[in-house]
Amino acid sequence: MKDIHVLLLSYSSSNSLKQTLTSLNFIRDRIKDVTVVEEYNVPLRLSIPSINQEIKYMKLIGEDLGVSLNEYVHNLPCEYVLFLYDQAYFNSNIKDTKLELYGNHYVMTYPYIIKGLVIQRPLLVKTSFLKQINFFSKYQVPFKEAVLPSWLSRVNKSNIIVVRGDFVSQTVKNTSKYIIQKLNFIEKYQYESESDENSPSISVLLANHNMADYVGIAINSCLLQSNPPEKILIIDDGSTDNSCKELEKWRELPVVKLFKQDNKGKAKALNKLIPYIETEFVVELDADDWFDPDAFSTIKKHLKNLPDDVGVLYGNLRNWVQESPYTIKYKGIRKGRPITNKNELLSYLFPVGPRIYRTSALKDNNGFSIIKFEDGRMYEDVSILNDLLKNKRLLYEDFTVYNVRAHEFSITKKNHPNWSDFLNYLD
Repeated sequence: MKDIHVLLLSYSSSNSLKQTLTSLNFIRDRIKDVTVVEEYNVPLRLSIPSINQEIKYMKLIGEDLGVSLNEYVHNLPCEYVLFLYDQAYFNSNIKDTKLELYGNHYVMTYPYIIKGLVIQRPLLVKTSFLKQINFFSKYQVPFKEAVLPSWLSRVNKSNIIVVRGDFVSQTVKNTSKYIIQKLNFIEKYQYESESDENSPSISVLLANHNMADYVGIAINSCLLQSNPPEKILIIDDGSTDNSCKELEKWRELPVVKLFKQDNKGKAKALNKLIPYIETEFVVELDADDWFDPDAFSTIKKHLKNLPDDVGVLYGNLRNWVQESPYTIKYKGIRKGRPITNKNELLSYLFPVGPRIYRTSALKDNNGFSIIKFEDGRMYEDVSILNDLLKNKRLLYEDFTVYNVRAHEFSITKKNHPNWSDFLNYLD
C-alpha cells in the first residue's frame, strides 16, 4: 500500500540527493510521492526511474521553512509523512524496520548522533497529527535547523515512539563549530520538563522598539523552556515597524502581559513594567536576543542559594552575527568576569549579561536610572548596575544560556554617543 509521502529537507548537493533517492527503493512499495524541499540555490532536479514516479520540488515561501511546510502538509492526502535530512539515506536495515504507527503513537523518531550530541529527528509522522501542530516560522525560532526540533519539543512524549537509527546512514557529517553550536542548542529542546517548588520565582522584562523580525524569537525562547518563567512582561516602545502586529500574536497567552507606550527609550519603557513584577527575580531580555531552552532551569539553580547581599546575577554571552535576513553565524562565547566596584564595571567589555535582578533591589532603586545623558536612552544597563553596586553585590557565575544577535539595526551599531560624556553624568 502506497501510504507515505517523503519530504527531503536541506539537501545541498546533487550527489547526496541522488544517493538518498536511490535508497528509497528499499521502501518503494510504500511511497506514494517524493518531494524535495529546495532550500538552497543549487540545481538538484533529478529523476530516479526505479522509484517509478516523478520527483516533486517545493520552493520555500519567503525563505521560511516552517511556513512552507505548514502550507504543503495541509494538502497532503497520504496517511504518513516521512522526513529525511541532508546527507542522510536509507541502508538495507530499513527493510527490517516497521514503518507503522499504532494507538496513541503519532510520531516516530530516530537518534542522530554527532560529537557526543544525540538529536532525536522526526522520521515518520501521521499526516493528520502533523496538521494539528504547526511548525514555527522564521520569526519564531532563531535558525532554520530548529524548525523540526522545536516542533517535536511540543509533542507529548507519550505520542512518540523512538526507534534505533541503524537503518539511516550519513554521507558526511558537518562538524564545524558553527553547526555544533546549533545542534547543542537544539539538543536542549529534548530536556525533560522540570519543576522545583523550592526554586525562586522569575519573570522576564522585554522592551521592544522596531524589532518585528526578531521579537517573536525572543518571546518564543521564553516559552520553549524545560522550566518556563512565571511571567513575561513585554512593552513596545513606540515602534514604527510591524512590531505591534507581531506582539499581538502572543497577547492571549496567560503568561504574557503586554504594554505599549510612545517612544521614550528603553529605561523608561522597562520602568513601566516594574510595578507588575511579582516574582523574586527578573531577567532582562533584549528583543533581538534569545534564551537557550534550558535557560531558566539553569538560572534557577544558580539563584537557589544566592546570598541576600547579591542584587544581580550574571554569566556569559553566546554571540551570533546576522549576516543576511536568513543566515546567522556563530561567533563564540564572551566569558564574563567578576565586578566588585565601579572601576571594574566601567572597564567591563559590555554588555554585562544576562542580567538577573533581585526584584527588591530593582524596586528599592525606583527602577532603572534615568540620567540626563541622552535622557537615559543609552547605557541604561551601566547606569542601573552602577546604582545597584552602591548597596548590593554583582555576582558572576560561569554559565551560558543567553544568545546575543548582532545585526545592522542593532542599537550599538546605529548610535555612537561619546562614552566620556556619559561618564560625566554618572554618579
